[in-house]
Amino acid sequence: MLLNIVFIIIGFVLLVKGGDYLVDGSVAIARRAKLSPMVIGLTVIGFGTSAPELLVSAQASLAGSSGIAIGNVVGSNIANIALILGVTSLICPIPSKRATLRIDMPFMVIAMAMFIAAAMTGTIERWQGLIFVACIAGFVTWQVMKSRKEISAQDSAEEQEKPMPVWKALLMVVVSIGAMVWGANKLIEGASGIAMDLGTQFGIEPSTMERIIGLTIVAVGTSLPELFASVIAARKGETDMAIGNIIGSVTFNILCVIGISSTICPIVNSDKGFLFDYILMGGLGLLLWAFLATKHKLERWEGAVLLTIYILFIARTVIMTS
Repeated sequence: MLLNIVFIIIGFVLLVKGGDYLVDGSVAIARRAKLSPMVIGLTVIGFGTSAPELLVSAQASLAGSSGIAIGNVVGSNIANIALILGVTSLICPIPSKRATLRIDMPFMVIAMAMFIAAAMTGTIERWQGLIFVACIAGFVTWQVMKSRKEISAQDSAEEQEKPMPVWKALLMVVVSIGAMVWGANKLIEGASGIAMDLGTQFGIEPSTMERIIGLTIVAVGTSLPELFASVIAARKGETDMAIGNIIGSVTFNILCVIGISSTICPIVNSDKGFLFDYILMGGLGLLLWAFLATKHKLERWEGAVLLTIYILFIARTVIMTS
């Protein structure tokens, strides 16, 4: 029990400090590369914090485990929107810019629609995966070029504070992401150990307890890097980075994770057992878009709605599998 508590403390500290340095390093990269915080959130942070999902889904695809490959992405996207943005906006309301509503959100929703349409055919083929990868590569390239033009046009004659060297900022980002992923794993390990001990004390079957842990602690734990990155970015006033992190992560999960996984090996039976989850994921994407469009801000009560949806989703999943 004591060792599990130590793991939880270590994991929490790594997530907090890693998120802190990740935001600082990302802001420095944005300044050096003449990119907006939104684009850094969409690319560096969003993609970096989703790297574990890519590894899991690619390995699952090679092993023929379509359920894991699909469930990993869909579950992560539901958590990203409902849990992470829900918690982040409760702490600090998240404003959105016009470009987010006109470009980034529509692209994310279109990516969801493409994924669901391909999945419901029963098999996500290699050629579809290649289209997904081409879409995300083209979108990121266009975003970077557009951002550099906008930032260059906004440059003033005033001297700005000299940002940190590029090598130091990149090292800070890479180490921070690694620390956050490792910290999340340690926190999951410690919390799972305590949960198993409590389950034994209350006479719950180990198989039942493992399933509950997988659907709750592990499901939330794998989203902790994105959660802490968004919360800390919002607390530091980098709200563009906070929303960009989630939009980028969701888009990356669909177009890059599913794209690469299905290119490696077609994902079969992609229409089996996921209809409710597909509907919920797409519905959350549209709901988030509607919330941001009303007052160009994700307000606290809207975050509470998203968080409530996630809690009900977890409760339903536990009940359905128990």
